[in-house]
Amino acid sequence: MKQDRSRSGEIIRVSRRGIAVNIVLVLFKAAVGLAAHSIAVVLDAVNNLTDAVSSLITIIGTKLAGKAADRKHPYGHGRIEYIAASFVALLILAAGLTSLKESINKLLHPETLNYTFVSVVVIIGALAAKVLLGTYYRKKGIELNSDSLTASGTDALFDAVISLATLISAVISMTAGVNLEGILGIVISLLILKAGMEIITGTISRIIGTRADDDFTSKIKEVICADPNVRGAYDLILHNYGPETYFGSVHIEVDDNMTAREIDALSRSLAGTIYREYSVLMTFGIYAANTHNEAAVEIRSAVTGITGRFPAIRQVHGFYLEESARIVSFDILLDYDIDNPDTITDSVRQALTERFPGYEFCIHIDRDFSE
Repeated sequence: MKQDRSRSGEIIRVSRRGIAVNIVLVLFKAAVGLAAHSIAVVLDAVNNLTDAVSSLITIIGTKLAGKAADRKHPYGHGRIEYIAASFVALLILAAGLTSLKESINKLLHPETLNYTFVSVVVIIGALAAKVLLGTYYRKKGIELNSDSLTASGTDALFDAVISLATLISAVISMTAGVNLEGILGIVISLLILKAGMEIITGTISRIIGTRADDDFTSKIKEVICADPNVRGAYDLILHNYGPETYFGSVHIEVDDNMTAREIDALSRSLAGTIYREYSVLMTFGIYAANTHNEAAVEIRSAVTGITGRFPAIRQVHGFYLEESARIVSFDILLDYDIDNPDTITDSVRQALTERFPGYEFCIHIDRDFSE
């Protein structure tokens, strides 16, 4: 929790610095734009104002996301960060649409520009400031795993592109007397809209629930399987309730002669290790492995051979033979794009039944959550 508070505090500090820089840029750009009669520079100033608002949204979202869990929200409020990032993306889209509208109007009804050397110097300064701010935002966003900061960084870097286009337009206007603000504005507006859509679709995807990072899940499984009492880790599922909040479950395969006391000690030890190293609250399920049954060894070997004939079957696990009831159960992991899972399981069951008559085969189809 201390680490989480430190992360939230750093996000808020970064956002406050961004607000201060953007307010200064708004004042300078607005003054230059009005003096030069340049709609591009004025729009650039408005963009900086929306950047300050987006940083304010990040601060509010981070504070709300840091609220403790309560009865109504037992998993905490961490996903508010994703909602905040969506609002930032909406601001980017709004800025892109406004810029597109004004750029088209500028193309259809061009005005005489009145740039001066001082105007150009101010635009260059604003360009440098937005590149530095955008790079800083994105670096901190990745470092702190903050979608809001990363989105603000993307927005700032696009503002730098706008400033660059404005600079090019100013230089051409001063040297050749040609006004290219409208054309450049339309191109940049489309790029801004594209970036806004990518950000908002990404945050919505996180809210819906996305697949956990493969490297992250592999590290968790390595910790689990490093214990000599664990024969395998399967069905790892991670639920994300914010950038730093995970709840998970996993099945571990252990010898069927382990006692409840031994299994309890094992699962408690593993849960503690995973929480300390990865801040994941993990729940463990158990697969018991037949360790002293020759029939189970023979049937398991046959299951491995038969399922290996089907490329769509990516993994087999959870095998267990209940000899007294003559019931064999195991799970198979199938590709998501398989349209006929029942046909595959029926074929596997038929082949096993023909080879081992008198046994009942229970096959469960698993989803590929993290394999």
